[in-house]
Amino acid sequence: MSDPVLAEDSATGGDKYIVPALERGLRMLGEFSRETRTIGAPEFARRLGLPRSTVFRLLSTLESLGFVERFGNDYRLGVAVLRLGFEYINSLELTELGQPVLQRLCDEIRYPVNLVMRDGRSIVYVAKVTPPTPFASAVRIGTRLPAHATVLGRILLEDLTLPELRALYPEDHLEVYSESTPKTVLELFDMVQVDRQRGYVLGEGFYESSISTIAAPVRDETGHIIAALGATIPSGHIHPERIDGLVLRVRAAADEVSGLLNYQPRNAKVLVLPSAR
Repeated sequence: MSDPVLAEDSATGGDKYIVPALERGLRMLGEFSRETRTIGAPEFARRLGLPRSTVFRLLSTLESLGFVERFGNDYRLGVAVLRLGFEYINSLELTELGQPVLQRLCDEIRYPVNLVMRDGRSIVYVAKVTPPTPFASAVRIGTRLPAHATVLGRILLEDLTLPELRALYPEDHLEVYSESTPKTVLELFDMVQVDRQRGYVLGEGFYESSISTIAAPVRDETGHIIAALGATIPSGHIHPERIDGLVLRVRAAADEVSGLLNYQPRNAKVLVLPSAR
């Protein structure tokens, strides 16, 4: 008995080892971009030259697997795509390129430094360097914390529009972890927009009263924030004389990792670093 998949391949004149349905599904995922975040079924049919019935079957399959999700009458990329990208970057490029930068920063400032990524509503620690001091951080590689309630998470939410944040946090009130935690999506949105304009976040006791964090965004070649690089200070308060120097060093390290990922800012500024001590 002949293989129906191979028969279809022969009929379409394509490579006999290509599975047409899989190819179409992957092509659909490839239609999404930073500029095109949502697409409707009719638009998919037009772009790919497929019958609407075929498009609906493909979308239903992708939705059941978590690769797309409904957004009103349209579709957008689902969490499964994010997880694939997360696993790829975590295992290959970002951590390999970022680890030496983290080590150098840690050696300079003598505080733990971390690299985190976002998975839905959580941040996930993907790289970490700790100096040989008595301070022992509770976080390890793979630790997950709430994005909206952490300094590093605020960095990773900066690219989201207000509708995207509302879709991510549909509840009326956000879970509160400290007095600093934003209580509503609108409060969170206003907070991260200020962060975005500033270019970094300094949170003294933001998530835990005894720990402060300085964080800056890591961007890829498209300019999209894919990670946050942060320094953890084991105190609820940073000495005023050290703040500027620590902020500059964290931002410079984040910019260095971004550069390794081929990010090229339009208006680059050279950061002059003061003494680390």
